[in-house]
Amino acid sequence: MVSFAEKVYEVVRKIPKGKVSSYGAIARCIGSGRSSRMVGWVLNHSGMAEPPVPAHRVVNRNGLLSGKHHFPGENLMQSLLENEGIKINDNQEQDFDKVFWDPMQNL
Repeated sequence: MVSFAEKVYEVVRKIPKGKVSSYGAIARCIGSGRSSRMVGWVLNHSGMAEPPVPAHRVVNRNGLLSGKHHFPGENLMQSLLENEGIKINDNQEQDFDKVFWDPMQNL
């Protein structure tokens, strides 16, 4: 049986470069719609996962970089997203509707 964490990792690994998803969208996709906080907890512990998990592509439902304090350094999450062409201002994704990737519609 696949663990909750592995289900989360599997979905997050499929988020394309230049796109973001949300904790809640991932939770719904794996059949645990009320577990968005648990998705965040799992991603907080994904640093050693193989293959790597692009946790920087997961934001809250409003496009805020709510998990940024779990990345090393001051602005690593923002830098990783900006390197993929995502516009960030004041810790928030600026074109959320354009870059949001819904796993329920894309998987």
